Amino acid sequence: MDTNRRDVLKMGSTAALGGMFLSQAAMAGQERQPIIVEPLTGKAGFRVANYLPKMGASSRLGLVTNDGLVVDIPAEAARQKLTLSFDPTSMISLAGSGNSGLLELAAIFKNRGANLQNVNQVILLSPIPKPQSNIYCVGWNYLDHFEEGKLHRADKGVTEYPKVPVFFSKGTQTMNGPFDTIPYDASNSTMIDWEAELAVVIGKKGANISEENAMNYVFGYSAFNDTTARDIQQKRHSGQWFKGKSLDGHGPMGPWVVTAGGVNLDDVRVICRVNGVEKQNASYKQMYFKIPTIIAELSRGLTLLPGDIIATGTPSGVGNGRTPPEFLKPGDVMETQITGVGIIRNTIAPSAFTKDL
Repeated sequence: MDTNRRDVLKMGSTAALGGMFLSQAAMAGQERQPIIVEPLTGKAGFRVANYLPKMGASSRLGLVTNDGLVVDIPAEAARQKLTLSFDPTSMISLAGSGNSGLLELAAIFKNRGANLQNVNQVILLSPIPKPQSNIYCVGWNYLDHFEEGKLHRADKGVTEYPKVPVFFSKGTQTMNGPFDTIPYDASNSTMIDWEAELAVVIGKKGANISEENAMNYVFGYSAFNDTTARDIQQKRHSGQWFKGKSLDGHGPMGPWVVTAGGVNLDDVRVICRVNGVEKQNASYKQMYFKIPTIIAELSRGLTLLPGDIIATGTPSGVGNGRTPPEFLKPGDVMETQITGVGIIRNTIAPSAFTKDL
């Protein structure tokens, strides 16, 4: 394995361990569909990407403009002689910098130079390639999704909709890049399913947060797919969710984080397409437990930290709920769109896992 590719894998541009599968983003010069820059629905926000300007370079944060140009934050801060309150190579650090960081982003954006790369010329990584804790997830947060899953649930006793959000988590090794391949190992699972979700990135440390103050703890939003091995979830582990949700690389996120002021949640739709065919499409308004309730309930006796990720639930239309059921197979392209935020696109690829790394 050459040094550049090894560096990319170590940085976590995919969730690959020891090079088990190769990031699509790491294939320099590979032909790919153009990256779409969605218009922001909020009045004051930024698209913040984690990226490589070229193969062999170090990762850093960048601001993506409406016309698809990337402002190199550390380079621009140096050019503008601006001292930053955050590490310009870390989304977690930026998320925790509060208003100071946002004001610094505004200054960098306003005074940016003219020599900028197009977003299609760089390599976009997961916004948070190495989460500091498991990814928090909300189950059954759309009524139709709760209903469509009744037939396939291992626990047939769950018949009434829960009165509070249902939480589970995905392991940190599930994190994957916005355009990277998702590994498929038929000896482990042949029932890989899609679950498009709006991801929330926390921006402030807090516990026992009230619903009234919850939105003050949101740094921004991203597109996420809670890709799930249904046979592991429903059969091998008897309906216990963690393992079926936590296979390596089964949590693509991106293509960037849009800061909170750039997103009008009432305009958000959660969409998934497989090979160009729409499978899921629902509004944030249809979400049963809204973000303030999710944050308040999750933080009861549990401290949330800047950079923590909350996947807020998937709408109906998953493969397991269809008649007959549908599942992803090698070569399929899974596209996850959060309107006003962005679109990620991941190809399912065969992967031979090794026993020892």
